[in-house]
Amino acid sequence: MHPIRLLILAVLFYILYRLLFGGRKKKAVPNKKPEIPVQDTLAEDPICHTYVPESQSLSVVQGGKTHYFCSQECLDTFIEHQKRSDS
Repeated sequence: MHPIRLLILAVLFYILYRLLFGGRKKKAVPNKKPEIPVQDTLAEDPICHTYVPESQSLSVVQGGKTHYFCSQECLDTFIEHQKRSDS
């Protein structure tokens, strides 16, 4: 046999093998990642509108609602606005 015939036969056997056995793929098992409990939630600063983790923010309770702030400056500005609006 000529080398070309052997090459053609090898390719045909490979294609036949892939058709018969290549289609049987194992079903993928979805990776179940362990659910991580929420550690901290983000709150929006009402003055500068940045999001701050509640555990790292400054807060004030006013009118039964808790307001969270990213800095002392934002907290002071909020208190000043509330004093002006109450007057």
